[in-house]
Amino acid sequence: MALCDARVQVQVMEHLRLLPCFRRSGTPECSLNERGRMSRDTAEAEAEMKGITFPAGHGKHYVTLAELLVRLGSFGLDLTWRVECDEIVDPRCVEMERRSADAGMDTLTLLSLTTPFLQLIDAEARGFAEDKLVLVLTEFDSSFWDIRAVDERVLSELRRHYPGAKDL
Repeated sequence: MALCDARVQVQVMEHLRLLPCFRRSGTPECSLNERGRMSRDTAEAEAEMKGITFPAGHGKHYVTLAELLVRLGSFGLDLTWRVECDEIVDPRCVEMERRSADAGMDTLTLLSLTTPFLQLIDAEARGFAEDKLVLVLTEFDSSFWDIRAVDERVLSELRRHYPGAKDL
């Protein structure tokens, strides 16, 4: 096992005890993919999606959820969002989860909650078109973004803006 992989596993194990899916019962109710990202209850829908991953930090620039929402353009505008934050780093995280507990929130509401700057730690935003999951934005430890989408055009657009993106 590579040293980098070992570090990721150690970080994941250190954070597992903090995750809501472990706190409830003490056993995992959500799964982690090979890079330690959370997949929660979306594993089946995600299996049909393609994805990319890229660092959240680009030099001194940090890629925020708000930036990703803007990059989605018209594809993301009509989605309904549900957000889970495993670490509450700002009162807006609580508000996003509160709105997600009901029917979710529209893109403009989510955008308003994530601007001017909100750095998330271990969070996932799931975008639904009607009742179908079509997009998953997962931030792991403020270090990486994993993006999964049913529409390859979304991933192509994000690859254009984040040239270091790799396929999942």
